[in-house]
Amino acid sequence: RISESVPSEYALKQNFPNPFNPSTTIHYQVAGTGLVTLNVYNVLGEGVATLVNEVKSPGTYEVNWDADAVPSGVYFYKMQSGSFTETRRMLLLR
Repeated sequence: RISESVPSEYALKQNFPNPFNPSTTIHYQVAGTGLVTLNVYNVLGEGVATLVNEVKSPGTYEVNWDADAVPSGVYFYKMQSGSFTETRRMLLLR
């Protein structure tokens, strides 16, 4: 957890850096205790990584993705928790 202040809403921030090589950091906020999943997909919609799959308490978090095992290209990351769903795009350049 990054901060002790409790966010009032769920949020999935843009990864940084973007474009990236070979790793990037994704920040996200959780407003209520519950299961949080954060998955990475390729342009075909195939899952390539599960970054988060656990119950989280309210707070601000970050997760690092090391993309050494996948080729250059556009990837999407999707966060789900309760009724919240958000997807963002990122670019891996080698």
